[in-house]
Amino acid sequence: MDIEAELHDLTARRDIHKALCNYMRGQDRLRPDVQRLAFHDDAHVDCGLFAGSADGFVEFAQGFLANTGGSQHLIGQVDIEVKGDVASGEVYFIAWHRVDEGGEPKDLIVAGRYVDEYAKRGAEWRILKRREIVDWARTGPAADGFIAAYPALHLAGRRGADFSETRAWPAADNEAATA
Repeated sequence: MDIEAELHDLTARRDIHKALCNYMRGQDRLRPDVQRLAFHDDAHVDCGLFAGSADGFVEFAQGFLANTGGSQHLIGQVDIEVKGDVASGEVYFIAWHRVDEGGEPKDLIVAGRYVDEYAKRGAEWRILKRREIVDWARTGPAADGFIAAYPALHLAGRRGADFSETRAWPAADNEAATA
């Protein structure tokens, strides 16, 4: 592979990975604007419970996740094959959701794969087609275990107040960083 082709392949993989991260972060932080950045305007998404446009899917996913106490989606191995300005991939994921079943908090854990087609349009690599395949799922009693005694750590990723969104560094940290 020549240097130009290798550079194209590496930048494609980087930009596709950013789209995957936008997808996950937008879901977990309930940021439809960020989640939508993962898709081209004419993208098609099929997650089993919904099949249709990217806009429709983002609305569906945001509505579902807004009814949970929290979620965390993790990206596992990512296998991408780039061919010019199109690419295909399989992305493993595992996702945790705090749900309410009959007034009881439960942990819903889902694991599976996204089978994707990507395209570069202009300078943007985004998802063009996505099919979600669930390989396994588990629901059980909410189990926060030992961290429940540490409120500063316990479920620190609260939506709207998450440190990754606020970046509210203590004043002493700001002073040390500028010294």
